[in-house]
Formats: sequence, structure tokens, C-alpha cells
Amino acid sequence: MGIEQFIDNEVKANDIVLFMKGTPQFPMCGFSGQLVQILDYLGVSFKGLNVLENDDLRSGIKSYSNWPTIPQLYVKGEFVGGCDIVREMFQAGELQSLLKGKGIPVKENTAA
Repeated sequence: MGIEQFIDNEVKANDIVLFMKGTPQFPMCGFSGQLVQILDYLGVSFKGLNVLENDDLRSGIKSYSNWPTIPQLYVKGEFVGGCDIVREMFQAGELQSLLKGKGIPVKENTAA
């Protein structure tokens, strides 16, 4: 299986996927850590994929999304964005609305 197929399978098989540096338990960069904190705060489960463990994955996800930076967040197969975009969406309440709209429950009282 090629890296593009692997990424496509992960994005489509999991409701929320975070391509990140490190793991959800041990983020290896501040931006990845911020997204883990936001997702944890919202109480949603997600799959974290560590791009530092595999150079093919690290370069493959950038070409898959046509987005130059990591982390990258996918919800129900759709690319949402990187750290700045997701953080702004969270602060505006848009991320919570997006998740709820896709049938993913979030903790109440999480408006920023």
C-alpha cells in the first residue's frame, strides 16, 4: 500500500484524525500540543498519527492535503486546517459547530 492510500484510509476510517509531531500523550511541538489540548478540552476522541516516525508519512500528508505545515486536522474525511485555523475556529465556536454538524458530540460549555 502506498503512503497516499494509507493516509486516505486513515482519514476515511476515523472520525477525527490529527497528523502531528509526536503523539497525543507526548506532543513533540507546541502547535501539535495546542491541537491536542483543544480536542481534549472538547472531549472528542481522535486518532493521532506521528509524522516524525515516518518520513514518507511526513511528506505524504503535505501533498495529500496540499498544505505545507503539520499538524493537520481531519474530521469525517474533510481537511479542517492547521493549528492557527483550528485554534481560531475553536475560539469562535466554529469548530464545535462543525463537529456537532458532523454528528460528533462535544462537551457542553466549551464556548471560548
